[in-house]
Amino acid sequence: MGYQICLLIGDGIGPEMVERAEQVLKALPIDLEFTRAEIGFSAYQRHGTPLPPTTLEAICASDAALLGAVTTPPNIPGYFSPVVRMRQELELYANLRPIHSIRHPSSRPGIDMVFVRENTEGLYAGIERVEEDGNRAITERVITRRGSERILRKAFELAVLQGRKKVHVVHKANVLRQTCGLFRQVALEVAEEYPTILMQELLVDACAMELVRAPEQFEVIVTTNLFGDILSDEACMFVGGLGVAASGNIGLQASVFEPVHGSAPALAGKGIANPTATFMAAAMLLDHIGEPAHAAQLRSAVDACIASGQTTPDLGGSLSTRDFTQIVIRQLHTQLDAGLAHRMNGFGGKE
Repeated sequence: MGYQICLLIGDGIGPEMVERAEQVLKALPIDLEFTRAEIGFSAYQRHGTPLPPTTLEAICASDAALLGAVTTPPNIPGYFSPVVRMRQELELYANLRPIHSIRHPSSRPGIDMVFVRENTEGLYAGIERVEEDGNRAITERVITRRGSERILRKAFELAVLQGRKKVHVVHKANVLRQTCGLFRQVALEVAEEYPTILMQELLVDACAMELVRAPEQFEVIVTTNLFGDILSDEACMFVGGLGVAASGNIGLQASVFEPVHGSAPALAGKGIANPTATFMAAAMLLDHIGEPAHAAQLRSAVDACIASGQTTPDLGGSLSTRDFTQIVIRQLHTQLDAGLAHRMNGFGGKE
């Protein structure tokens, strides 16, 4: 069975990260066909928009998409975040962000959690205005019952699927009494449908503190858009930083997977950026399209390289992006050959 994968090139280090991830994916024994689409500031310079309609069409025509990284300058009139707009246009309502310990000194052991972040509304709904005198700017926070219910249900279903025992619902309903109040009320209703999963509540500030104090206690954290954005960035610093963190944007009709880091223009062209986060995004993509065994092989290969100290400079090593990629591919080939040998030996037994 073949799959069509849309590569969203992006800006800064994005093109290089996508190219390296494509090489790694091609090293796996899967029938993958790759297409490319433009997104980000480079697309804006060429087409007058950071998210061309053809890009949305290409994502929808694929089985899944892999995004490099984009630049979103804050000082260009009429410019918008193409990633936020893409999530809204395609209703990629669930942002899934796993946070796992890695075998590296920068990673705290025993951490295995996943953030389930609402991805299309909240303070990122894009409803902003400046009043006529220019002295007052207003952003509207949009929380709907529909948006809350589907993200909360996604979190509880993920907990069941992964054999988790508890879900932390994070809000600020003591202050944001209407918007977070609605989110909390829907959470209480949805939780009743999953009696095997313990629902626990945390105010967002308490959650931020608890993540620092004892991140090992968390399994699934579900929250609103901005809170999830901030808290998941905080959490990844306990397991190696942004260079190893990936996320998936999941909708009913499309999905886009991406590294969490930005476009890092200062590193563009230097060949030293860490592609691990993009490789982990590619592994999430493989899980999503129904190739969990190959996703596990990719994660295992990257983990083995990091554990052996073969890393890029951000993790204390000296490898270039290209060299790290080649080592991961060699490790993949070793694993695949070992798996084939094991299966062949299985034919030699007595009948």
